[in-house]
Amino acid sequence: MKDFYVGSEVGQLKKVLLHRPDLCLNRLTPSNCESLLFDDVLRVELAGKEHDAFQQVLRDNGVEVFLLNNMLAETLANREARSWVLEHQINKNRFGNDLAKDIYAHMDSMDNQALARYLIGGLTVSELNTECKSMTLGMMEQSDFLIDPIPNHLFTRDTSCWIYGGVSMNPMAKSARKRETVHLRAIYNHHPMFKGADFFSYFGDDDQNYDLSTIEGGDVLVIGRGAVLIGMSERTTPQAVEQLSRALFKTGQAKKVIALQLPKARSCMHLDTVFTQMDIDCFTYYPDIMKGDLACWELTQGANEELVTTRVKDGFVKAIERALDVSELRLIPTGGDIYQAEREQWNDANNVLTVRPGVVVTYERNIHTIRNMQAAGIEVLTVPGEDLGRGRGGARCMSCPMQREDI
Repeated sequence: MKDFYVGSEVGQLKKVLLHRPDLCLNRLTPSNCESLLFDDVLRVELAGKEHDAFQQVLRDNGVEVFLLNNMLAETLANREARSWVLEHQINKNRFGNDLAKDIYAHMDSMDNQALARYLIGGLTVSELNTECKSMTLGMMEQSDFLIDPIPNHLFTRDTSCWIYGGVSMNPMAKSARKRETVHLRAIYNHHPMFKGADFFSYFGDDDQNYDLSTIEGGDVLVIGRGAVLIGMSERTTPQAVEQLSRALFKTGQAKKVIALQLPKARSCMHLDTVFTQMDIDCFTYYPDIMKGDLACWELTQGANEELVTTRVKDGFVKAIERALDVSELRLIPTGGDIYQAEREQWNDANNVLTVRPGVVVTYERNIHTIRNMQAAGIEVLTVPGEDLGRGRGGARCMSCPMQREDI
């Protein structure tokens, strides 16, 4: 197996990228959490301890864990990468000439760990401590952010996603998350671990304006056997699905993409908040949203490399069964009565991370859904999520697999 290859959702997970939250959560407040795409503020120390427990469960199950903050710091040791990252976040159009120069010089004077910390955690006016007479600066308070924190880096699944022998460096839908892709592009292009590695870059690794072609990894399920399932949600558009599909087919890394239209609802931000794979033939799902009448298409490559798009008439479940060559899927619903199921789905009961066939990681609080999974023969590894769960992302959201076996 290649060093970087994700052949399924459920094969043995071997390498994963996580982000342990720190400074960015310290700077999440009731007044800014909505603009930073959080519903609530988290207790930083408890969230960190819960994340440590998540990491340990993965390590105990044979998974090599890489942390984003460390990977970014190691990347910034490369002078070319450091300059590229700073130039992509600090410029005259954002700050004006003089202020941009001061911010750039201040950030560039930091050591690699500190620079990574403030790129993710944000930089305030008071921390810059400059004599610059910029009007932009003069209109700001000392506590205002010159560089916003990126607490959503916690959800490493979205910013990039490995699909068979390559990676998509995703153009993000929300402005609060667009800088995340800068960091991942720098890591994949400059970190020593990826230098000389054999993998494809499918999408997102250039400076063009992607306009309406946005995609996030929470909508992308590598269901295996050459197939990919992608949800078209409030964050992932059909334009991006078409572009990614063309790249997958051109490189020979996939033979079919199943595209599923999802409701544009906060509770269904991504496909993996309502539907994830736990074994080759087994998925957990939220019945209130994952209904058989959801519009679905199959995308394949035609004779002259054109994209062939076919509307699926017998439903997405049948499309998945065909792609996986299984007679019937086992579908395990969110647990509890109608009220308990809605609460548990909101708390990411369906957002599980499979570490090997039939073994998943999930928040311990979702007791009714866990019972349903165990009754279906799924082994459930639980982690605390009293604070991490308030970020509205579960074990799958918080993980970016970089190496995983086929099925």
